[in-house]
Amino acid sequence: MMNWIEVLSNFKIKQQPVALVTVTKCFGSTPCVLGSRMVITEAKELFGTIGGGKLEFLAIEQAMIALNENRIIESGYTLGPEFEQCCGGKVEFIIEPMNQSPELFLFGAGHIGQEIVKLLIDTPFKVNLIDSRPQWFDEKNVDESVNQCEVSEIDFKTFRDAVRWGRQCYVLVMTHNHAIDFDIISMALKEETKFLGLIGSKTKKVRFNNMLINEMNIEEGMTNVVCPIGLPIGGDTPKEIAISVVAQLLQVHYNK
Repeated sequence: MMNWIEVLSNFKIKQQPVALVTVTKCFGSTPCVLGSRMVITEAKELFGTIGGGKLEFLAIEQAMIALNENRIIESGYTLGPEFEQCCGGKVEFIIEPMNQSPELFLFGAGHIGQEIVKLLIDTPFKVNLIDSRPQWFDEKNVDESVNQCEVSEIDFKTFRDAVRWGRQCYVLVMTHNHAIDFDIISMALKEETKFLGLIGSKTKKVRFNNMLINEMNIEEGMTNVVCPIGLPIGGDTPKEIAISVVAQLLQVHYNK
């Protein structure tokens, strides 16, 4: 018998997204039993089975949707002639995407950045706070759940390597230097992200847009960058701005 906890633990260690299919109900004659499980990777590699045939094929297709949309799917099928199976029973199952928690990479550990990470504690977000100022974190009281990363302005590759790019990657840019902000935005637009946000005014957005198009040959400019960041809820203190930004991140994560 397959040890499902061990299988899922191995994927969690590798931070590899998978979908777990669990049979929740069986009625009549079915090719599986209650509690049958199957793990499916993004490459459609299978661990376990829920009975094979068209039932399993459809479960795999729905698992891809669950992974792409990062949401739980409940489904069920009656195994009639259209399934090329004569069981006549019914199977219900649930598909759970795993190892797809949103991860925030926040460039700039200033007042607003520090307030943002405080507010994100106990939310689904894994948080990385990144800054290029030497010894900047030495006297900062940051929660132990937050990964603190010091990067080097001399070697910009350290900025790129600090991020795990991908469809669950959220990037916020709010450093102490507009030139660094621009370089990070230019870099991030060439990578895969779920959300890319820049702190600043509409004027800053227009300026960066022109520079991206004219100097970096990035035709879309700032089209895929959220700027200014935060929901328009009012308030201009660091904490109030942070609340508006965190609300926006959660809104994107929950597709609201």
